[in-house]
Amino acid sequence: MGNVGASSKPIQDKFDLQAAPKPMADDQNQSISNSNKTPLENPGTIEELHKKCKDVMPIFFEGAKLMVNKGLSNHFQVSHTINLCSVNPSGYKFGATYVGTKQFSPNEAFPVILGDIDPSGNLNANIIHQFAPNIRCKFASQIQQSKMTAAQLTTDYKGQDFTASVTVGNPNIINNSGVFVAHYLQSVTNKLALGAELAYQYGPAVPGGEIAIVSAAGRYGDENSVWSGTLGMSGIHLCYYQRASEQLQIGVELETSLRMQESTATIGYQIDLPKADLVFRGMVDTNWTVAAVLEKKLQPLPFSFALSGLLNHQKNSFRLGCGLIIG
Repeated sequence: MGNVGASSKPIQDKFDLQAAPKPMADDQNQSISNSNKTPLENPGTIEELHKKCKDVMPIFFEGAKLMVNKGLSNHFQVSHTINLCSVNPSGYKFGATYVGTKQFSPNEAFPVILGDIDPSGNLNANIIHQFAPNIRCKFASQIQQSKMTAAQLTTDYKGQDFTASVTVGNPNIINNSGVFVAHYLQSVTNKLALGAELAYQYGPAVPGGEIAIVSAAGRYGDENSVWSGTLGMSGIHLCYYQRASEQLQIGVELETSLRMQESTATIGYQIDLPKADLVFRGMVDTNWTVAAVLEKKLQPLPFSFALSGLLNHQKNSFRLGCGLIIG
């Protein structure tokens, strides 16, 4: 059909097209480069700046732990956790998670309400809701011994190539105290993101009544390799993440406190064996601490077994944890 339509045009139109001046080579190259240039992506938040390196590090736990997860519906899930430990308080915790029906992407739904409570009334709760495609709010609170010990509200605005966040923590009108934190992260290129952080705290317990700290942040890399760091008056925090293969991931972290004149370097790794349904994470730092966590899925049963160990050569201490997750 397209050939028939083309042949039905007057012959004079064909001569006019042939007689039209051809664009210059520079104009062609410019148009091609503009068409091939991909737009910058959203860099995420500064809280996620070191996420890939942090995920490699093992999360140590001590004692015996039993967790039972039960899904009551597509939007509601409950959990029961029993922890037996000689160092931390032992006991039972009940947890619940609710996921709403408001979706802005196939992988996320809002609002999200989750928390856990123990028989003494100690409560940890989080509420996450996305009011618009670019605006997300998160509220976190903690109640200990019938008193609210912590409250924090964070609002994120995600543009096409930047993210701006504002956090208000522990506001107290009576004591005139609180914490205010502002974040901004901008994508410069597809691999480079730069930003800044401003932390402001005021109250009677703060020397001088108030204090402000400014920090610079940056990240460079792709899915397989990431450099990230923050530099401020309080200290330096650097991270490096590398995916060596499909089974091995490596993370290196350096934290330096300028006030305490102390530095700690940590090397961690993660080994994934999908055929064996096994994940192993390990780390060693300059404080002579060695830790590891092994997670094994016991197929075909809906069980997961976790084994954790931590050894400090300098303090001559050893801790062991064993856990079973059902559901």
